[in-house]
Amino acid sequence: MNRVAAPLALDVARVRAQFPILGRTVHGRPLVYLDSAATTQKPRAVLDALRAYYEERNSNIHRGVHWLSQAATEAFEAARGKVQRFLHAGKSREIVFTRGTTEAINLVSQAWGRKHLGAGDEVLLTGMEHHSNIVPWQMICEERGARVVVAPVTDEGELDWKGFTERLGPRTRMVAAVHVSNSLGTVNPARRIVEAAHAAGALVLLDGAQAAPHVAIDVGALDCDFYAFSGHKLYGPTGIGALYGKEALLEAMPPYQGGGDMIRSVTFEKTTYNVLPWKFEAGTPDIAGAIGLGAAIDFLLSLGREAVEAHEAALLDYATKALGAVEGLRMIGTAREKTAVASFVLEGIHPHDIGTIVDSEGVAIRTGHHCTQPVMDRFGVPATARASFGVYNTPADLDALVGALDKAIGLLRG
Repeated sequence: MNRVAAPLALDVARVRAQFPILGRTVHGRPLVYLDSAATTQKPRAVLDALRAYYEERNSNIHRGVHWLSQAATEAFEAARGKVQRFLHAGKSREIVFTRGTTEAINLVSQAWGRKHLGAGDEVLLTGMEHHSNIVPWQMICEERGARVVVAPVTDEGELDWKGFTERLGPRTRMVAAVHVSNSLGTVNPARRIVEAAHAAGALVLLDGAQAAPHVAIDVGALDCDFYAFSGHKLYGPTGIGALYGKEALLEAMPPYQGGGDMIRSVTFEKTTYNVLPWKFEAGTPDIAGAIGLGAAIDFLLSLGREAVEAHEAALLDYATKALGAVEGLRMIGTAREKTAVASFVLEGIHPHDIGTIVDSEGVAIRTGHHCTQPVMDRFGVPATARASFGVYNTPADLDALVGALDKAIGLLRG
């Protein structure tokens, strides 16, 4: 079948040239990487930033008066400023560095939840949440006598708005919702969620792990109370991420962990805590990771957010049509607003078998439940195959996927 791709908004050849790993082969074939929702590849600018830190200014931060420590501190705090501007937060003190989205959600659930959740209170989630935005809330609700309430998902993979609003009530204290679903690609109506939650007297945490690489984020315009994202899904290093929180909320929350750097003074009788944001950054942080995250943000913004969104929209359209032509393939997640993710099942073939054969052709996709087992239960499947893409992908990558799927069908269906 001949497929014609729409013109792409990015100079993809130039973009790809900045990712060294894309030049390698896998099983004797050129690597086709379609697993960016799990983790993105890293551009040379990020790799260079990590190397430069360790080679030129490796030192601990905030505590030293010597030149290396001052230089490392300056670079670390400059990265915080880049995150602030990336999210359009009002103040750098509203940006807390974490290990990623998971730790950011745990921080809020524990530090905020222990103070504000009580018996009979409710935390409202959507049915498309990642386990990282389910389990922390289950843990704190069990501890505090509160309960988790779940808003349903439609057959298309969209938030059932009527079901969501029906579950908002006087006992709802927090709404924790994914901005973009990692397994469905659905872009949730974040601003509408925030407005409804605030009208009901609840706070809102948005899980932006999958949104940050693909859509422009303005926490001021969204008016969300907390926003979390991970560096490694944003072309940055693993082990680094950030939490945005409204200043007044963060000020009122107790520390999440104790140790060095989150203190102002310590005696055996009493400890006083540091000011924001360092109150929540106990111990030596991932200094190199934060600097690398700043470099990743610079890289992504240099491409232009509108160009990135247009590029990925064109790829999603192409992928939807190309995969739709594969015999016996069913898409899981057909929301009107979605991005960068194409999840599917093939009739009579387990997703893990699909992944194995596709890999033999040099094509990397993800198979499994994608840390969203409730989503799999909702759609009545044990797992899906998932192709997810980013700024370095092309229609030719998707053609390679379809060719590998054809091979899988030929082998496994006879």
